[in-house]
Amino acid sequence: MTTPKHCPGFESFKTLQSFMCKCDNCGVEVEIFSDEFDKTHKCHACNQQIDFTQCTFDAGV
Repeated sequence: MTTPKHCPGFESFKTLQSFMCKCDNCGVEVEIFSDEFDKTHKCHACNQQIDFTQCTFDAGV
C-alpha cells in the first residue's frame, strides 16, 4: 500500500485561481476563487453585493 502525496480531492482544486475584489460601497477587499463566480457574494463589512468586474487576478497568493 502506498501513501498518497496529496489529500483526496486535491486534483479538482489545484487549478483554482484567487481574485481580490473591492467592494464598490466601502472599499473592503474580499478574496474570491475562480470556482465561485457562479455564486453571488456580499461584502462582509457592509453587506452589499460585490461587482465581479472590479476583480483582479492575484497570481502570487
